[in-house]
Amino acid sequence: MSLIDSYDAGLFDLDGVVYLGPEVIPGAAESISELRRRNIRVGFVTNNAARTPATVAEHLTELGVEADEADVVASSQAVARLMAAELPAGAPVLVVGTRALAEQVTAVGLAVVNSSADNPAAVVQGYDPNMTWPRLEDAGHAIQHGARWFVSNTDQNRPTNKGLVPGAGPMVDVVRSAVDVEPTIAGKPYPPLMQETVIRLGAERPLFVGDRIDTDIMGAVGVGIDSLFVFTGAHGKQDLLTAGPDGRPTHIGHDLAAMLAPAREATVSEGQAVVGQATARVVNGVVNLDGVPADREGQLDALWAVLQLVWQQEADGQAAVDQLDQVG
Repeated sequence: MSLIDSYDAGLFDLDGVVYLGPEVIPGAAESISELRRRNIRVGFVTNNAARTPATVAEHLTELGVEADEADVVASSQAVARLMAAELPAGAPVLVVGTRALAEQVTAVGLAVVNSSADNPAAVVQGYDPNMTWPRLEDAGHAIQHGARWFVSNTDQNRPTNKGLVPGAGPMVDVVRSAVDVEPTIAGKPYPPLMQETVIRLGAERPLFVGDRIDTDIMGAVGVGIDSLFVFTGAHGKQDLLTAGPDGRPTHIGHDLAAMLAPAREATVSEGQAVVGQATARVVNGVVNLDGVPADREGQLDALWAVLQLVWQQEADGQAAVDQLDQVG
């Protein structure tokens, strides 16, 4: 039985899960195609508000991943709907982001203005690779004069094929340094984007797949759905080790192919966890591994065993020292 057989929908973060910038992650297209063949619903959930859902779907298609515009749910859509629910129809909004974000604002019946001098009722901020300092300053001026502040997401960085690059978070932090209010945030880990995706797909038992603890996994936990953490993007084993209860995935796997393999099961007893051929034990407050398999899946089994014990010890109010350096 495959892991995905317990679910009726697969929801995917994009950067670091399906692709890294212009490059598809090996095996991602094939895994998603197999889900569709099995009649599993597929949704692509992105915090990146810089591109329209149509553009995202086109990019996925170019990479060999089957996708329609309706399959993509972006934080730009979620934040626009939040504003439409809280602002009067036609209210003026200063968009501090890309044209794609502006299009979502007008699509929900709000008016886009160009500067704080236009007395906007709200400022909406999203990732823009061409952001300028004067635009961030102008956003701060509008908020200081009473405009509501909405933000698509606060990701501190984005994984690309060349490495991590700054995300929307640093741009939000620039504005935050000049104002005394906090923004209303739509993207992961906050609920609006995740809730909208589940509703749109009509999913009853969705599985969310992500590469980040602070957005993807916390977002899934926050709306009560299971998650699969993959190691193809921003975060790794140390991030899992230090994750709090609100950031611990239901499953781990190297990449999307893990959905099509059996679920990784742990048998946990007092001071011991067994996963596959890997056994972890707590001895004098230290988590030790009895033999570490050399293959990749065996290494992940060992990691999952260690995590079960460290998380259990923490829940019991005890500190357990791990030996994750044994796991590649």
